Amino acid sequence: MELFWYIVLMAMLTIYVILDGYDFGAGIIHLFYAKKEKDKKAIRNAIGPFWDANEVWLIAVGGVLFFAFPTLYASSFSGFYLPLIMILWLLIFRAIGLELRGQIHNKIWEAIWDKAFGIASLLLALFFGIALGNVVRGVNLGMVTNGVSAHEPHFFFLPLWNSTFSPHAEHLGIIDWFTLLLGIIGVVALAIHGANWIIFKTNSDLNQKLKQVVFNLNIVLLILVIISLFSWHIIDPKPFHNFVKYPWLWIFPIITFSGLFGLFKIKSFKKDGFGFLFSTLFLFGGLASTVSSIFPNLLPSTNMVNPSLTVYNAAAHEYGLSVGVYWFVIAAVLVAIYMVIQYRVFNGKMDDVGYGEH
Repeated sequence: MELFWYIVLMAMLTIYVILDGYDFGAGIIHLFYAKKEKDKKAIRNAIGPFWDANEVWLIAVGGVLFFAFPTLYASSFSGFYLPLIMILWLLIFRAIGLELRGQIHNKIWEAIWDKAFGIASLLLALFFGIALGNVVRGVNLGMVTNGVSAHEPHFFFLPLWNSTFSPHAEHLGIIDWFTLLLGIIGVVALAIHGANWIIFKTNSDLNQKLKQVVFNLNIVLLILVIISLFSWHIIDPKPFHNFVKYPWLWIFPIITFSGLFGLFKIKSFKKDGFGFLFSTLFLFGGLASTVSSIFPNLLPSTNMVNPSLTVYNAAAHEYGLSVGVYWFVIAAVLVAIYMVIQYRVFNGKMDDVGYGEH
């Protein structure tokens, strides 16, 4: 049952990144490339009917984490307390930036909320990438100092950064050069994803320009991914041991690079949705490759005193996990019905939706 709920948790997290990821990316595009009002309107229309439903997946991920892996939930929400609060505020500002912007037709008012929406989207993409970097790198479980554990084996707390900015420091920070690298990858990847969604869902005048933006950013993304793969060896001497042990896992890196290289053909796609498909493949493959490489760890320990939190030692009791399956099936069916209706109702281009206008 632990493995079943682990797959469910990772699947829901991946769905969240893909769906809310294009919202973040659209916000980044809105911040840097939407200069005219009609372009800003097109971007808001593209994500308007979807963004709040997409955010619900994050709440669902938290609920499954609390239910299935309570030890990990307790450890993470105390250890990552400061960045989680910052993410909460950024989610709020992104939302009110969309909702309040159209309440008053004043250029200063609109400019303030445009910036709130764009900057919050950019920082959310950065912070979620940094969060992934923290999971890959691991944390000092038990707050071990000089070989002595100062707290319970699953407890830790991280400041935003430490003076060394190193992923090998005894007392780590949220941000170091390795986690920041993954954060930048997150920003670039989601900007590409958001641009592809705008191209897919609108006939905006920006679309031709965005195809060039996607092509250019994809070059940057390829370089950053290659750098991250080499950097991973500095964090973990054997980062691909699971791929050697289970060769079928190579399907995920293949999917990742298929999506990455497919995006270089963005200018020649005859259908607007192909770009979004390839950026989705990259995000799915990248996340699946990452979690496959650290399995069965959920949160690696950087010390030799306390063990890593794994799928098996952080899970709830077998009985609770078994009973939860029935409720999960009911919820999954309801969510599937909702999403089918939502995406059918808002099928096609969204230029005439008029989201946020008052």
